[in-house]
Amino acid sequence: MKHIFNKGKDLTKPTFLMLHGTGGNELDLLPLAGMIDDEASVLSVRGNVLENGMPRFFRRLAEGVFDEEDLIFRTTELNEFLDDAAVKYDFDRDNIIAIGYSNGANIAASLLFHYQNSLKGAILHHPMVPRRIDLPDLTGKHVFIAAGTNDPICSPLESAELQSLLENANANVVLHWEHRGHQLTKQEVDAAAEWYQKL
Repeated sequence: MKHIFNKGKDLTKPTFLMLHGTGGNELDLLPLAGMIDDEASVLSVRGNVLENGMPRFFRRLAEGVFDEEDLIFRTTELNEFLDDAAVKYDFDRDNIIAIGYSNGANIAASLLFHYQNSLKGAILHHPMVPRRIDLPDLTGKHVFIAAGTNDPICSPLESAELQSLLENANANVVLHWEHRGHQLTKQEVDAAAEWYQKL
Protein backbone atom coordinates (compact mmCIF):
# COMPACT_ATOMS: atom_id res chain seq x y z
CA MET A 1 0.00 0.00 0.00
CA LYS A 2 1.27 3.47 -0.86
CA HIS A 3 2.24 5.18 2.39
CA ILE A 4 4.47 7.55 4.32
CA PHE A 5 6.24 6.65 7.56
CA ASN A 6 7.63 9.37 9.81
CA LYS A 7 9.56 8.10 12.81
CA GLY A 8 8.61 9.92 15.99
CA LYS A 9 10.80 11.53 18.62
CA ASP A 10 9.43 9.29 21.37
CA LEU A 11 9.25 5.62 20.38
CA THR A 12 7.38 4.66 23.57
CA LYS A 13 4.35 6.55 22.23
CA PRO A 14 1.77 4.95 19.92
CA THR A 15 2.27 4.90 16.17
CA PHE A 16 -0.56 6.82 14.50
CA LEU A 17 -2.19 5.11 11.52
CA MET A 18 -3.62 7.93 9.39
CA LEU A 19 -6.55 7.00 7.12
CA HIS A 20 -7.94 9.65 4.75
CA GLY A 21 -11.47 10.23 3.50
CA THR A 22 -12.78 9.58 -0.03
CA GLY A 23 -10.66 11.42 -2.60
CA GLY A 24 -7.86 12.07 -0.13
CA ASN A 25 -4.36 10.66 0.02
CA GLU A 26 -1.59 9.83 2.47
CA LEU A 27 -0.66 13.53 2.88
CA ASP A 28 -4.11 14.77 3.94
CA LEU A 29 -4.16 13.94 7.62
CA LEU A 30 -0.48 14.46 8.47
CA PRO A 31 -1.25 17.84 10.13
CA LEU A 32 -3.79 16.08 12.37
CA ALA A 33 -1.14 13.73 13.75
CA GLY A 34 0.94 16.71 14.85
CA MET A 35 -2.07 18.31 16.52
CA ILE A 36 -2.75 15.13 18.52
CA ASP A 37 0.87 14.32 19.46
CA ASP A 38 3.87 15.76 17.63
CA GLU A 39 6.26 13.21 19.17
CA ALA A 40 4.49 10.07 17.95
CA SER A 41 5.50 8.04 14.88
CA VAL A 42 3.12 8.32 11.94
CA LEU A 43 2.17 5.75 9.30
CA SER A 44 -0.11 7.38 6.75
CA VAL A 45 -1.68 5.14 4.11
CA ARG A 46 -3.44 5.69 0.78
CA GLY A 47 -6.52 3.61 0.00
CA ASN A 48 -6.07 0.94 -2.68
CA VAL A 49 -9.48 1.42 -4.33
CA LEU A 50 -10.41 4.09 -6.87
CA GLU A 51 -13.95 5.44 -7.22
CA ASN A 52 -14.16 7.75 -10.24
CA GLY A 53 -10.44 8.43 -9.79
CA MET A 54 -10.77 9.12 -6.06
CA PRO A 55 -8.81 6.93 -3.62
CA ARG A 56 -10.86 5.00 -1.04
CA PHE A 57 -10.15 2.14 1.34
CA PHE A 58 -12.95 -0.11 0.06
CA ARG A 59 -15.68 -0.11 -2.56
CA ARG A 60 -19.26 0.95 -2.03
CA LEU A 61 -22.36 0.11 -4.01
CA ALA A 62 -23.97 3.52 -3.36
CA GLU A 63 -23.72 6.40 -0.89
CA GLY A 64 -23.79 4.74 2.53
CA VAL A 65 -24.04 1.21 1.07
CA PHE A 66 -20.79 -0.71 1.49
CA ASP A 67 -19.55 -3.56 -0.68
CA GLU A 68 -19.16 -5.93 2.27
CA GLU A 69 -17.10 -8.50 0.39
CA ASP A 70 -14.59 -5.83 -0.63
CA LEU A 71 -14.68 -4.31 2.87
CA ILE A 72 -13.67 -7.66 4.39
CA PHE A 73 -10.92 -8.17 1.78
CA ARG A 74 -9.50 -4.63 2.22
CA THR A 75 -9.66 -4.83 6.02
CA THR A 76 -7.59 -8.04 5.90
CA GLU A 77 -5.19 -6.39 3.43
CA LEU A 78 -4.70 -3.39 5.73
CA ASN A 79 -4.22 -5.58 8.81
CA GLU A 80 -1.54 -7.61 7.01
CA PHE A 81 0.09 -4.39 5.80
CA LEU A 82 0.34 -3.24 9.44
CA ASP A 83 2.02 -6.53 10.37
CA ASP A 84 4.63 -6.00 7.64
CA ALA A 85 5.10 -2.27 8.32
CA ALA A 86 5.76 -2.90 12.03
CA VAL A 87 8.64 -5.20 11.07
CA LYS A 88 9.96 -2.92 8.31
CA TYR A 89 9.91 0.27 10.39
CA ASP A 90 10.51 -1.38 13.77
CA PHE A 91 7.53 -0.02 15.69
CA ASP A 92 5.37 -1.78 18.28
CA ARG A 93 2.59 -3.66 16.44
CA ASP A 94 0.52 -3.67 19.63
CA ASN A 95 0.69 0.11 20.06
CA ILE A 96 -1.11 1.52 17.01
CA ILE A 97 -3.85 4.15 17.25
CA ALA A 98 -5.78 4.74 14.04
CA ILE A 99 -6.89 8.28 13.18
CA GLY A 100 -9.42 8.19 10.36
CA TYR A 101 -11.86 10.52 8.68
CA SER A 102 -15.05 9.35 6.93
CA ASN A 103 -14.05 6.41 4.68
CA GLY A 104 -10.78 6.14 6.62
CA ALA A 105 -12.69 6.05 9.92
CA ASN A 106 -14.87 3.28 8.49
CA ILE A 107 -11.91 1.04 7.62
CA ALA A 108 -10.41 1.75 11.06
CA ALA A 109 -13.68 0.69 12.71
CA SER A 110 -13.68 -2.37 10.47
CA LEU A 111 -10.22 -3.34 11.79
CA LEU A 112 -11.66 -3.30 15.32
CA PHE A 113 -14.74 -5.25 14.21
CA HIS A 114 -12.74 -8.01 12.50
CA TYR A 115 -9.36 -8.20 14.27
CA GLN A 116 -9.28 -8.04 18.04
CA ASN A 117 -5.60 -7.07 18.25
CA SER A 118 -5.30 -4.90 15.13
CA LEU A 119 -5.37 -1.59 17.00
CA LYS A 120 -4.79 -0.33 20.52
CA GLY A 121 -7.37 2.36 19.91
CA ALA A 122 -8.88 4.71 17.36
CA ILE A 123 -9.94 8.30 16.74
CA LEU A 124 -12.86 8.08 14.32
CA HIS A 125 -14.02 11.30 12.66
CA HIS A 126 -17.53 10.86 11.18
CA PRO A 127 -17.56 7.05 10.94
CA MET A 128 -20.42 4.76 10.02
CA VAL A 129 -21.12 1.23 11.25
CA PRO A 130 -18.94 -0.87 8.88
CA ARG A 131 -20.93 -4.11 9.27
CA ARG A 132 -23.55 -5.45 11.65
CA ILE A 133 -21.75 -8.50 13.01
CA ASP A 134 -20.68 -9.96 16.35
CA LEU A 135 -17.59 -8.11 17.54
CA PRO A 136 -14.54 -9.61 19.25
CA ASP A 137 -13.87 -8.74 22.90
CA LEU A 138 -12.42 -5.22 22.78
CA THR A 139 -11.58 -4.92 26.49
CA GLY A 140 -8.79 -2.38 26.92
CA LYS A 141 -9.41 -0.67 23.58
CA HIS A 142 -10.06 3.09 23.61
CA VAL A 143 -12.16 4.75 20.90
CA PHE A 144 -13.00 8.43 20.33
CA ILE A 145 -15.85 9.12 17.90
CA ALA A 146 -16.42 12.62 16.53
CA ALA A 147 -19.85 13.08 14.97
CA GLY A 148 -21.99 15.88 13.55
CA THR A 149 -25.58 16.44 14.63
CA ASN A 150 -26.36 17.64 11.08
CA ASP A 151 -24.19 15.14 9.20
CA PRO A 152 -26.04 14.27 5.95
CA ILE A 153 -23.83 11.23 5.25
CA CYS A 154 -23.61 9.70 8.72
CA SER A 155 -26.76 10.15 10.79
CA PRO A 156 -26.55 10.78 14.55
CA LEU A 157 -28.39 7.47 15.03
CA GLU A 158 -25.59 5.63 13.25
CA SER A 159 -22.94 7.33 15.40
CA ALA A 160 -24.82 6.29 18.53
CA GLU A 161 -25.22 2.74 17.18
CA LEU A 162 -21.47 2.47 16.56
CA GLN A 163 -20.80 3.65 20.11
CA SER A 164 -23.24 1.06 21.46
CA LEU A 165 -21.76 -1.81 19.40
CA LEU A 166 -18.23 -0.99 20.56
CA GLU A 167 -19.26 -0.55 24.20
CA ASN A 168 -21.14 -3.86 24.12
CA ALA A 169 -17.81 -5.42 23.03
CA ASN A 170 -16.23 -3.85 26.17
CA ALA A 171 -14.38 -1.00 24.42
CA ASN A 172 -14.02 2.31 26.24
CA VAL A 173 -15.82 4.82 23.98
CA VAL A 174 -16.22 8.60 24.01
CA LEU A 175 -18.73 10.11 21.56
CA HIS A 176 -18.10 13.81 20.87
CA TRP A 177 -20.75 15.89 19.11
CA GLU A 178 -20.32 18.96 16.92
CA HIS A 179 -23.34 20.90 15.66
CA ARG A 180 -22.01 20.60 12.12
CA GLY A 181 -22.24 18.38 9.07
CA HIS A 182 -19.73 15.87 7.71
CA GLN A 183 -16.73 18.23 7.69
CA LEU A 184 -13.70 17.67 9.90
CA THR A 185 -13.49 20.59 12.35
CA LYS A 186 -10.62 21.95 14.45
CA GLN A 187 -12.89 21.73 17.50
CA GLU A 188 -13.30 17.97 17.16
CA VAL A 189 -9.56 17.50 16.57
CA ASP A 190 -8.86 19.53 19.73
CA ALA A 191 -11.35 17.34 21.62
CA ALA A 192 -9.62 14.22 20.27
CA ALA A 193 -6.23 15.58 21.39
CA GLU A 194 -7.61 16.22 24.88
CA TRP A 195 -9.03 12.68 24.99
CA TYR A 196 -5.69 11.21 23.81
CA GLN A 197 -3.69 13.05 26.50
CA LYS A 198 -5.74 11.28 29.18
CA LEU A 199 -5.03 7.74 27.89
